[in-house]
Amino acid sequence: MASYQEIKNYVLEKHGYRVKSGWIAHAKEIYNIPVKRAPNRKGERLWPCPMKNLPLIKEAFEHFKMI
Repeated sequence: MASYQEIKNYVLEKHGYRVKSGWIAHAKEIYNIPVKRAPNRKGERLWPCPMKNLPLIKEAFEHFKMI
């Protein structure tokens, strides 16, 4: 499984767009990929992934054969 940094780098190199770790975690939940719970998380996500960025992150998941 690819690290968050590898996914961020892939999206940045391919699309020139920076994605946040929280967005990647939210996208993992949407696509049913196991996510570890962050120790500092207090409940609901404060900044869920914007819908316009989901296809970029999904493409990275497919590239790294996560889905």
